[in-house]
Amino acid sequence: MTAIKELIIANHLQPGDPLPTETTLCQHLGVSRSSVREAIRKLEALRIVSVVHGRGTYVGSLSMEPLVQTLAFRAILQGTVDFSALRDVIEVRRYLDLGCAEQVVSSLAGTQQPELAACVSRMRAHAQAGHTFPDDDIAFHLGLMDNIPNEVIKQLIHSLWLVHQAVVPTLGLAISPRLEDTAEAHQAILDAALDGDVAAYREAVTQHYRPLEEIVAEQL
Repeated sequence: MTAIKELIIANHLQPGDPLPTETTLCQHLGVSRSSVREAIRKLEALRIVSVVHGRGTYVGSLSMEPLVQTLAFRAILQGTVDFSALRDVIEVRRYLDLGCAEQVVSSLAGTQQPELAACVSRMRAHAQAGHTFPDDDIAFHLGLMDNIPNEVIKQLIHSLWLVHQAVVPTLGLAISPRLEDTAEAHQAILDAALDGDVAAYREAVTQHYRPLEEIVAEQL
């Protein structure tokens, strides 16, 4: 596995680029066909390589899906209700949002953001109807990061949101009566970013997470 990863790096291969054939890998690495196949199988599970049957092996998407699957499974292992796992995920999400505050505000200050504003409008409508709004929520948070060049942060935020969404249905939580507060917190986040106010942005992010953190804290 290490040798194949080193080969990808040494040859500056990118996602979608083809890897040498199985036979070539055996010869190049000096190992058996079964060893190469086992390494490829494990690397495929990690999304480092992708096997297309009948065509060959390629550099994979390098997505964080394995991280999502592992964290979600850890939180719902054996059907146990683990609110501490959800608390930890929420805490890390908040840390990421607060840590990116200056970059987000700098990238959005003084701009027009009709798509983000539309997300907030839909959140308000859902909240008033007593419905949750996960799709608009994640679209909003990813939209805030659009102009930040750090792809790892974007992937982490998206991955942790997916973990959040995988875990919450298993915990039997009632729909929060504070949905409208949550929707308005998103508006406050957007307003602060457009105004270029980092302190107000951080405060709005903290207020955004507070209702959910309080719900989880009540269960611990």
